[in-house]
Amino acid sequence: MTYIKASAVTGGWRGERSVQAEAIIIREPKRVDLSAVTLNDPAAEDLVVETRFSGISTGTEKLFWSGEMPPFPGMGYPLVPGYESVGLVVEAGEKNRHRLGDFVFVPGANCYGAIRGLFGASASRIVVPEGRALTIDPALGERGVLLALAATAFHASADHQQPDLIVGHGVVGRLLARIAVFCGATPVVWETSPSRRQGAVGYRVIDPAEDTAGKYQTIYDASGDAAVLDTLISRLLPGGEIVLAGFYDRLGFAFAPAFMREARIRIAAQWQPSDLLAVKIAAESGALSLDGLITHHVPAADAATAYATAFSNADCLKLLIDWSVS
Repeated sequence: MTYIKASAVTGGWRGERSVQAEAIIIREPKRVDLSAVTLNDPAAEDLVVETRFSGISTGTEKLFWSGEMPPFPGMGYPLVPGYESVGLVVEAGEKNRHRLGDFVFVPGANCYGAIRGLFGASASRIVVPEGRALTIDPALGERGVLLALAATAFHASADHQQPDLIVGHGVVGRLLARIAVFCGATPVVWETSPSRRQGAVGYRVIDPAEDTAGKYQTIYDASGDAAVLDTLISRLLPGGEIVLAGFYDRLGFAFAPAFMREARIRIAAQWQPSDLLAVKIAAESGALSLDGLITHHVPAADAATAYATAFSNADCLKLLIDWSVS
């Protein structure tokens, strides 16, 4: 990895300088462009991070892009998306000069003035509070963008029963399966797309139509399909649990079958800093593999087409915006 020269700034920064960047902006549903922006002046405790790679989320970010996102804190256009970025700390105040040169994961930023930062990490440079930039091993490289999804999978399953069945073999589904195998489980994964049934190690991926007899105690849904609950309830053992690990608009299910099984439904909420730290340690040690999950790379200049690819191409597991390519 090539590092650019980093610099320290003594004392407070505010009013002394401005930081210029290019940012991906969702202007309105299905209208995306790359625009020059002036970032908020860094405060004394802030870092300036030069982004190397950022990821496109096929969950929440897809709903913002399509205009289908239900009411959500901070919702509105125009907005800078992104909560999966890695880059290099290139400027820091005097108290944080030890962070200069750190390779960091940034789960979002809100540094764009009147433009909403939701979640705000898809820009060539980011101004972020020092505590929001997690130093990671440079050897992770671009795979560091996957830490947010790994933390999502870890949060869903930590301190809970590991899944017997996982629905969906996208990135979150694969990470759920890898964590389950590490914990000694042998889950089955349902995947309707033939192209996504490859890449399993230590677990089976099958077409749901081929699973004619399976009944499961613990089912994790990573598909984000709002119509999936009735099917999952029909496959649940009495007293079993369904864990919703995707992001949904509105969910519904027939009560009688759920009642007969005394079904439990658990929502896996947003990951916490402790989850992020746990998967960072696991990924850096090799206990959790992040290999084989990034399938597409697009230069930042082609951001508009990148979003359509990420959301419509079944062969695309994870698409990265490459900020090092002009």
